[in-house]
Amino acid sequence: MRFIGTLVRLSAIAVILQPAFAAPVKEVPKAPKRYTIEQFMATTSISGASFSRDEKQILFSSNESGIFNAYTIPAAGGKPVAMTKSTIDSTYAVSFFYNDDRILFTRDSGGNENNHLFVRELDGAERDLTPGDKLKASFAGWRPDGNAFYVTTNERDPRFFDLYRYDARTYARTMLYKNESGMNVSTMSRDEKWLALQKTTTTSDSDIYLLNLATGESKHITPHTTPASFGAATFDPQSKRLFFTTNASGEFAAIRTYDIASGATVDSEKADWDLLGTSYSRDGRFRTSVVNQDGSIAVRVVEGPAEKAVALPKLPGGEMRQTTFSPSSRLMAFYVNGDRSPSNLYVHDFQTGQTRQLTSSLNKEIDPADLVEAEVVRFTSFDGTVVPSIYYRPKNASPANKVPALVWVHGGPGGQTTRGYSAQIQYLVNHGYAVLGINNRGSSGYGKTFFTADDRKHGREPLWDCVEAKTFLASLGNIDPQRIGIVGGSYGGYMVLSAMAFRPEAFKVGIDIFGVSNWIRTLESIPAYWETQRKALYDEIGDPVADRAMLMATSPLFHAKEIRRPLMVIQGANDPRVIKPESDEIVDAVKNNNVPVEYIVFADEGHGFSKKKNQAEASARMLAFLDKYLKP
Repeated sequence: MRFIGTLVRLSAIAVILQPAFAAPVKEVPKAPKRYTIEQFMATTSISGASFSRDEKQILFSSNESGIFNAYTIPAAGGKPVAMTKSTIDSTYAVSFFYNDDRILFTRDSGGNENNHLFVRELDGAERDLTPGDKLKASFAGWRPDGNAFYVTTNERDPRFFDLYRYDARTYARTMLYKNESGMNVSTMSRDEKWLALQKTTTTSDSDIYLLNLATGESKHITPHTTPASFGAATFDPQSKRLFFTTNASGEFAAIRTYDIASGATVDSEKADWDLLGTSYSRDGRFRTSVVNQDGSIAVRVVEGPAEKAVALPKLPGGEMRQTTFSPSSRLMAFYVNGDRSPSNLYVHDFQTGQTRQLTSSLNKEIDPADLVEAEVVRFTSFDGTVVPSIYYRPKNASPANKVPALVWVHGGPGGQTTRGYSAQIQYLVNHGYAVLGINNRGSSGYGKTFFTADDRKHGREPLWDCVEAKTFLASLGNIDPQRIGIVGGSYGGYMVLSAMAFRPEAFKVGIDIFGVSNWIRTLESIPAYWETQRKALYDEIGDPVADRAMLMATSPLFHAKEIRRPLMVIQGANDPRVIKPESDEIVDAVKNNNVPVEYIVFADEGHGFSKKKNQAEASARMLAFLDKYLKP
C-alpha cells in the first residue's frame, strides 16, 4: 500500500573474455532442470493447526492423498495420520475438541460451497452436525471451557446466517442470534454476553454493531460520515474490550479497541500497511496481529497486559504464517511459506526456545534452486497511477534469450497477488514463461484510495493497467514483446475476456479460468447467502436493472465477435459464483469467429480446483496451449 518507485532487477549479461579487439559475446544463462506437472503435483499442500488437549498432537489439513483430508501429526515430530479418508469431496480440519480427542471438520459436495460441519467421534464414526439440503454452515468458535461451540447456518433463511450454540457432549443446540436484518456474525465475547455484528454498505464502507445477548439490545459503535471499513477482530480475554480494524483515519487499516463500559475508542496498533486482524491465545497470554506488508505477510506477537513484543523464530526460505498456540501457550504452531517453498508446519517451544520442522511439503525430486524467487516491482500506468506487481523471471531469460510472458490477474474484484509458493506459476516459469502477477487498481493491500479506484470502471481503467503491463515487461530487456499473453481466474478471468474483447490487439493469447462473461447474469444469479453483500456488489459493479446498458457494454459476451486471438476457458461444473453458462456461452460465441478455443470442464469442482488430478490436468493443458500459441 505504498509506492516507492520501480524495483526491477534486470537479468545479468555474462561477458566471456575474448582476444584483443573481439566483441563481447552475450551468454544465455543456463536453463534450470525442467520438471513435469506430476512432479509439481507430488508436492503436498497443507494448512490449519489445532492442538490436542494434551498438546501432543496437531490437527491440520493436507492433500497428500490427492484430495484434502484431516490429519494429525505429533508435535514432537513424526508421521502424519489421516483422520478422514474422503476420496470424493475435499475435507478440511477445523479443531480438536477442548476436552477430548474428537475433531471437527468441514466439507461440501463437489465444490458447491454448501459446507456442512462434521464431528469425527473417538471411534472414527463421522456425524453431520448440520444436516439438510441447500444450507451452508460454518464453525464460529469455542466457549472457553470447551463445553460448547458455536456454528452459523442459513438453514432457516437462505439469505442470512443465524448463530447457534452446540453442547459439546450431546450436540444439542440453542439459537443465540436470529438474523433478520442481514448482519454478519463476527465474534463472540468469552463471557457469552456480547456478539459483534458487521453490516456491509459497500465494498469500501462497513460498520460494527455490538449486541447484548442477554437483553437483545444492539448498539452501533462505529458511526462515521465518510466511507471507511470497520471489521471486528476479537474481544479481550476479560470481555471488556472489542478489538477491530479500520481505515477510518488513513489509507491503511489500523487496530483500535472499543471499551464496552465507557464507549471509548482508542488506537491499539498501527503499521505503514494494512493490519489484517488480531487474536488472543486461548489462555490470553499472547496477542497476535498480522500485517499485509507490500505483498508479504508480517506476524507480530505481544505478551501480557504490558504487550511486550515477543521475539519470534527467524527461519530461512519464507515468511511466517498461520500462528496457533497450544492450550497452555507453551507451544506455537506456525507455517513458513516462501516463493520456492510451499507451506511447512513448525512448532516453537517457548520454554526451551527450540523450533522443530514437522513437514517437508516440496517433492524431493524438485531442487528449490531450479525454482525462482519473486520480485516486488512497480510500473507507472497510462494516467500516472503506480501499479505494484509480483514478478517471476525464468532463470534462462536474458537479452540474448528473450522469453514469452504472462500477465496474471487475481480474482476479486479487490483481491491481491502476493508473494508465496504457487505450484502452477512455478511450473509455467520452470518451462520458460515469465509471469507478472499484476495488482491493478482496485486491488487490496495498497490503500483505500487505490482499492476504490476501479469502482464502476470495470472493463476500462483496471484493464488498461493490464495492457500497460506489456510496456513494462518489454522494458525489462529479457521479454519478447510479441509473445505476451494474459491469464486470470474468477474476476481475473473476466479481465482476460475483457482484454480479448475490448483490446483484441493487446495480448497474443488468453486463458480464462471460471471468469465472468455476462455481468447481468452473474449479478442476478449470486448465491442467496450473499444477500448481505448484494448491494455492495451492485454499488461497485452495477445494478443489473438500473445499469443494464452499462453492464452490457462491459460484459465480454456481448462483444465476443471482437475476439480474434486463441482462447482457453476452464470451468468447474458446480461453481455457485460464476455458473457454467458464463463459460459455455463465451466459448460458443468465440467459436463462431473461427478462433481457436479450448474448453475444459471439471465435473467435480466448483469455484477453484481442490483435487490434485484436476489441478494437474488444468496446468498441463495450459502449458500445452501456451506452447502451441504463445511460445513459437
